[in-house]
Amino acid sequence: MSLRFSGGSRRSCLQSGAGSVRPPSGGLAGSSAGGSSVASGGFSCALGIPNVGGHAGGALGNTAGNERGLLSGNEKVTMQNLNDRLASYLDNVRALEEANAELERKIKSWYEKYGPGSCRGLDHDYSRYHLTIEDLKNKIISSTAANANVILQIDNARLAADDFRLKYENELTLHQNVEADINGLRWVLDELTLCRTDQELQYESLSEEMTYLKKNHEEEMQALQCAAGGNVNVEMNAAPGVDLTVLLGNMRAEYEALAEQNRRDAEAWFQEKSATLQQQIFDDAGAATSARTELTEMKRTLQTLEIELQSLLATVGASAGQPDSKKPPRVACPFDPNVKHLHTRSYDIIEQLDSVQPTVLWLGVMRDSSPESPFNIQHH
Repeated sequence: MSLRFSGGSRRSCLQSGAGSVRPPSGGLAGSSAGGSSVASGGFSCALGIPNVGGHAGGALGNTAGNERGLLSGNEKVTMQNLNDRLASYLDNVRALEEANAELERKIKSWYEKYGPGSCRGLDHDYSRYHLTIEDLKNKIISSTAANANVILQIDNARLAADDFRLKYENELTLHQNVEADINGLRWVLDELTLCRTDQELQYESLSEEMTYLKKNHEEEMQALQCAAGGNVNVEMNAAPGVDLTVLLGNMRAEYEALAEQNRRDAEAWFQEKSATLQQQIFDDAGAATSARTELTEMKRTLQTLEIELQSLLATVGASAGQPDSKKPPRVACPFDPNVKHLHTRSYDIIEQLDSVQPTVLWLGVMRDSSPESPFNIQHH
């Protein structure tokens, strides 16, 4: 059964079961169309399925036909019964309409009291806070993003500071090494200066001795020449004696030949020693160049290994939760063999530098010595 109410501007439909309301007992006789429609109190009620002349009307017509056949002798009683049933249905409809009106009134009252835009429900209308809430949400999001950006900048600055600290420590180590090398070179330079002074003094003494020997030789030669050039006439009747002039000339020739031979021997010895020394200096210069190149490569390798070692130590410290520790953490990790190998390699390189450095320093000082020194032999 479908009920449709029209009271004012409201319309409500109540359905029960499969869309039909069965009467309490008996059949339902309607109008000639097979349905019932009643107008009362400004509303209308349609009984049956939405189509009044449909299935319900046919059923009522069949029922009426059957009762007409069965109760043909008592039609007034049947009609009275049907009218009573219709009246009861109308009473039910009226009660439902009143209940519907009551519900509509309550709904309207609730909307007037709590609905948006109502004067009484203004305190419960939070729509005006939506913009403020959205604004605060946006501010919170922007503040969170700004805070994350600041934290990221702080982390970047901390990493940059760590890198600069490592670079400063490396540069400080190099500076200390250079200062130590300079101090060692100064000591070597002082020793070489003393040695040079001693050699110069020996050279001067030998030069004076050679000058003195030359002077004595000239004086002796002059004395011999004066003795040989004197006019002494001695007449003797004896066997012819030895001619002193020839004898002195022969002696002079022998001495001159001996002096020339000694000079040639000394010159040959000097040339041989000079060539040997020059070759040795040339070889030492090549060795010094090679050693200097190797020293530069070793220093570069050492610096690279130290930087790599510092990076590994920083990585190990960060892995162990000790980013600021300057000592390698004593934990078991896959980096320990590499760190040990780097330490061993660094110590080997330092020992090689210590063994090569004195030779390189001595060769550098010999190369940079004054050209006035007799031991500074120039070669091309």
